Amino acid sequence: MTIANDNFTSEEQLTTRLNGEISDFWQQGNFAHFAGVNETRINYATFTHHDVELKTESKCLVISSGRGESYLKYKELSFDLFKLGFSVFLIDHRGQGLSERTLPNPHKGYVEDFQYYVDDFAYFIDNIVNQHCQNKPYLLAHSMGSAIAARYLQDFPDRIQAAALSSPMLGFNSGGIPEFISESIIKTTAQVNQWFGESPWYFLGHKDFAQKDFANNLLMHSTLRYQIYTQLYKNTPEIQLGGITTQWLTESLAVLEKLFANIDNIITPTLVLQAGADKIVNNQAQDDFCQQLHVLHPQSCPDGKPLVIADAYHELFFESDIYRNQALTAAINWFEQHPLP
Repeated sequence: MTIANDNFTSEEQLTTRLNGEISDFWQQGNFAHFAGVNETRINYATFTHHDVELKTESKCLVISSGRGESYLKYKELSFDLFKLGFSVFLIDHRGQGLSERTLPNPHKGYVEDFQYYVDDFAYFIDNIVNQHCQNKPYLLAHSMGSAIAARYLQDFPDRIQAAALSSPMLGFNSGGIPEFISESIIKTTAQVNQWFGESPWYFLGHKDFAQKDFANNLLMHSTLRYQIYTQLYKNTPEIQLGGITTQWLTESLAVLEKLFANIDNIITPTLVLQAGADKIVNNQAQDDFCQQLHVLHPQSCPDGKPLVIADAYHELFFESDIYRNQALTAAINWFEQHPLP
């Protein structure tokens, strides 16, 4: 299948489609939840091309979203992918979106154990996605959702047909602070929190949900998509999430160390999409990941590098058309290069 830019919703079309075709499409979805680890409620959405009682003959695609996101943010992307023939499956990771929060302050970005994200995701694929799919699904992941996805690929090496990781959280942008200093600050803060805190603290400088003006945002260049994004969170306070806790950061650092230590377990063909002007995550970590993975498994990270979307910000699938179209085309082409049997 040849993918052209007119396969994707453009900024010019977006407002009209959101109130028309995309709205109609969204009404056809199935919205439900399951009990994740420790009985935490995990919400999800599915959009299948055939009757939900039957196993769909279409290609299946699972979306693993980033930190602070909800599937409600993914209406445009889900619509575009569905039009291309994919049945689409989305999950709100624990502690964010519409899924259950486990702290008294629902704004705190928190996870008790990063592996819980992975275990929830595995349950979702085994018990929801695979009930509708005759073949292995494809996987599209973003930022923190990519770290979850990569760990899932390590734990379940033969469950996904091919994966595309967008702006993956494989390392943190410490703002120029040397790594050994930032790690020392994190460890010290975590220790003091354990000694004196009855509940997890926000990490230094983090606080409850607050939106940034477009001019100060580091997520996307698209004025329209940023306006839609901010309006969604303003109108849906239950999906709002603030900054990260020290516990979340400590867990994330530990899982990234584990991810790199066991990188040889990722045998699924994996593409990394790198936002060239990303200030949210560490692009060097993505370079290192691809270099190591390609040596071990040449079917991943062509030429041993991420595919760079030059000058793009972090949110590749919510970017201006010039960047979004490149990222989507690359992901779809990657899936097409790894056809189902």
